[in-house]
Amino acid sequence: MKPKVYIDGKDGTTGLQIYDRLAARSDLELLLIDEEKRKDNAERAKLMNAADIVFLCLPDAAAIEAVTLVTNPNTRVIDASTAHRTAEGWTYGYPELSKQQRAAIQTAKRVANPGCHATGFISTVAPLVRMGVVPADLPLCAYSLTGYSGGGKKLIAEYEDENRDPRHDSHRIYGTNLQHKHLPEMMKICGLTVPPVFSPILGDFYNGMATTVMLHNAQLTGTPGGEEIRDRLAEYYRDEYFVTVAPFGGDEPVIYADTNADTNRLRILVTGSEGRTTVTALFDNLGKGASGAAVQNMNIMLGLDEKTGLI
Repeated sequence: MKPKVYIDGKDGTTGLQIYDRLAARSDLELLLIDEEKRKDNAERAKLMNAADIVFLCLPDAAAIEAVTLVTNPNTRVIDASTAHRTAEGWTYGYPELSKQQRAAIQTAKRVANPGCHATGFISTVAPLVRMGVVPADLPLCAYSLTGYSGGGKKLIAEYEDENRDPRHDSHRIYGTNLQHKHLPEMMKICGLTVPPVFSPILGDFYNGMATTVMLHNAQLTGTPGGEEIRDRLAEYYRDEYFVTVAPFGGDEPVIYADTNADTNRLRILVTGSEGRTTVTALFDNLGKGASGAAVQNMNIMLGLDEKTGLI
């Protein structure tokens, strides 16, 4: 019998991306709601409780409310919103964190899909903290360049309007109050005790992301060089398919933020010299940073090959 899957909020950017990844698959049964009943809680609840897996692709408040509609103890939920990423009873959906994390996702009833910026930051910082290279109380600085698709339909329409604001031709720094909504999960999953200075940047390209952490090697435990940091990360991820580490210095002398667009892959680049190191995660904000990661988590939860339907 095929697993039944329902996407609550299918018409949003993440929901549509998940739908596109699942619609062509023959190993799943997608449950679809009648368009006129999209906001009918009784109909939504009926479909949720008939499903093996429910994706929540909703604003935070709506996601919290949607969870209350799930009364079937066998229905498992993957929430793509920010609402449950640090909540008790929810498993964080970054399986590459450890074998234990992947096993926890496999048996979890409730999985919180990571944020896009958080994915880039956690993919590099969490291993370095766990390996004892980065002290948990080290004040870190990071920036993250993303394509505009992560802003949802309204922002996409703004950027693709032929009469758009000409300032959109330039990258823009936002979150200038340094209180970005992904910070709580960054700190919790990485085990940090000091909030990082984190600066998100929106670029004039559709999808792709480059999240960079900047390090002074003298502040790290054991004062490792950049090549050692790279080697430690490569060892940490040596058995992973979607997360890989480039040779020290990167694949080429420049870094393009859209390198892994349209994939579920994340590539880590370690560069630097003279006691200074940068560690960059390159991935797709809509792929490993959102819908691709959600599908990967679903595959794990259903006991399927986690690469199924993903590139």
